[in-house]
Amino acid sequence: MIAEELKDLVCTALENLKGRDIVVRDVRELTGVTDYMVFCTGTSSRHVKSLADSVEEEAKKAGVQAFGIEGKQVSDWVLVDFGDVVVHVMTPEARAFYDLERLWSTPAAQPGDAR
Repeated sequence: MIAEELKDLVCTALENLKGRDIVVRDVRELTGVTDYMVFCTGTSSRHVKSLADSVEEEAKKAGVQAFGIEGKQVSDWVLVDFGDVVVHVMTPEARAFYDLERLWSTPAAQPGDAR
């Protein structure tokens, strides 16, 4: 599966479980580590975990295995690494505190850039 398709699959999985404020950053010009970063907010730690589980499950159904998943124990920030696509699912507090979208923004990117 190419990165673009995987990014879309991830976004659909997040949307299906009512993930909030889904933002996609194309970071190919900023790093060689990944192509896309997907950011999403869950309403609670339980919702964050459920969103991350859904992303992992939908990717598996499509034949894509995550390289790593971090943060499920605490669930205020869960990172799902698919290589070409890295997914960050966070509580509102964690997302505001770390402000990763700004960190991974290009000068031309606008707040709320979507797919």
